Amino acid sequence: MGELIAGVNFVGVIVGAVMAFLLGWLWYSPMLFGRKWAEGVGVEMGTADTMPAGAMISQFIGLVLVSWLVGVTAVSNALLTILLAAVAFALLGYAGGMFRKNSGYARMTDAGYLVASVIVMIICQGIFRSL
Repeated sequence: MGELIAGVNFVGVIVGAVMAFLLGWLWYSPMLFGRKWAEGVGVEMGTADTMPAGAMISQFIGLVLVSWLVGVTAVSNALLTILLAAVAFALLGYAGGMFRKNSGYARMTDAGYLVASVIVMIICQGIFRSL
C-alpha cells in the first residue's frame, strides 16, 4: 500500500482530475467536438432534462484514480509508463466504439480525450511537484 501513497502529490492529483474534468466539458461541448461526436454515437445534444449525475460522478472518480496513477508514476520517474497505459486504454476504448458501431470521428474524439486528459494530469503533477 505504501507505494500507492508515498511521495504522491495529492494536490496535483486533485487539480489534475478537476482540470481533466473541465477539459472533458470543453472537449465534448458544441464549441469543440460535441456536435459531431453526439451524431457519431447516436445521441441528441441538449435533450436531457437533467445532468446525468451518475455518469458525471463516475467520470470524476475515474479521473481521480487515473490522476493518482499519474502521481504514483511521477514519484518513480515512470511517466512514460502512464502515457503507454493511456494509449493502450484509448485503443481499447476505440475498439469498444467499433463494437458499438460509433463513427470513426466519435471513436477518435473519445480516444483523444483520454490521452489529452492524461497529458493534463502529467502537467498538473509537474507543476505541483515543483512547488
